[in-house]
Amino acid sequence: MQSNTKPSLISGMRVADMTTVVFGPYCTQTLADLGADVIKIEPEGGDISRNIGKSAHTPLMGALHMRMNRGKRSVVWDLKTESGLLAMNKLLESSDIFIHNIRPDAIERAGLGYEAVKKLRPDIIYVHCTGFDTRGPNAGLPAYDDIIQAATGVASLLPRVDGNPAPRFFPMTMADKVSGLHAVYAVLAAIIHRMRTGEGQYVEVPMMEAIASFTTLDHLYEKTFVPPIGPTGYARQLDPTRQPMRTKDSYIVVAPYQDGRWLKFFELVGRPEVFLEPGLTTLLLRRENAHRLYEHMALVLPEKTTEEWLEIFGQLDIPAGKINTIDDLLDDPQLKASGLFVERDHPTEGKYIEVRPPVRFSAVESKELAHPARAGQHSQEVARELGIDLEN
Repeated sequence: MQSNTKPSLISGMRVADMTTVVFGPYCTQTLADLGADVIKIEPEGGDISRNIGKSAHTPLMGALHMRMNRGKRSVVWDLKTESGLLAMNKLLESSDIFIHNIRPDAIERAGLGYEAVKKLRPDIIYVHCTGFDTRGPNAGLPAYDDIIQAATGVASLLPRVDGNPAPRFFPMTMADKVSGLHAVYAVLAAIIHRMRTGEGQYVEVPMMEAIASFTTLDHLYEKTFVPPIGPTGYARQLDPTRQPMRTKDSYIVVAPYQDGRWLKFFELVGRPEVFLEPGLTTLLLRRENAHRLYEHMALVLPEKTTEEWLEIFGQLDIPAGKINTIDDLLDDPQLKASGLFVERDHPTEGKYIEVRPPVRFSAVESKELAHPARAGQHSQEVARELGIDLEN
């Protein structure tokens, strides 16, 4: 009798995962969400990200680990021992993808460079998450989120908005997470290539280049042309007036953008004379001087509460929203309806909030993934699958 259970999108794909911190683990978390069998190879004491955020009950089960390592199996094998190295080699022989973020010289010393791994599994998809493209002078330098935000111009953006000259980081691991998503599409593209040709390959995903590409998508702006026809920096994104604005009781974000919406707003609030001002009399002039429209809007919004304005903007078909905090997200009606947050019961850590994959596929069933694992929880299990007894 055939099962009616639909397979996951990339079920049957095995990933040998030697990544640490956020960049690589975010990639492999996503691959696990898509159905891959991800084996996380950790050092004694576990991935350092296990200690980011307090643990509820068990050491090495910190908050970031709980968010980033669901659906993976964890092994702790000492690769300096004969049995540990044998287990690692057997795992690589059975893996479709090997992904790590170890520096090039260190991975070669460990005997796990591309050419060595290719001998174990000729069609391996070998993914190296690097800080900097290995063709450049920074190849092999350590790279953390802060370093990459600084190196790619990200830390220079907020000063261009608020005039405070001090460079600042975006307060999240933006570079790690965006680079992780680049690694995901790189893996999926390499899988498609192998399905078509039977050929594995070496794939490099460098953080600096990934974030420089991401940042300059809009902010290269008028220096896109040679010679340049203007400066870098997407003007609308750097406009200090295009920010959340104060209402009578809190703040609101409003995105009129289309000219007709600006016209409707100022007609509604009884200020059509705004469009008689020099520089605001035509569509093109208003587009060029949009900051002045925001300045006029900011003078009007304190007259009503956020909820009152949201109702008005809804009637006018003007996009607007309240300002949520991270805490607010847990009770947001939209996110509750979509089921993004699910409360689960971990066998050792008790109840915790799992953030479900945000993307849905009609061709596959959504499955509950395994809980985040304890360090080395599956060492023996995976070794036995590979025909190895680590106890002897």
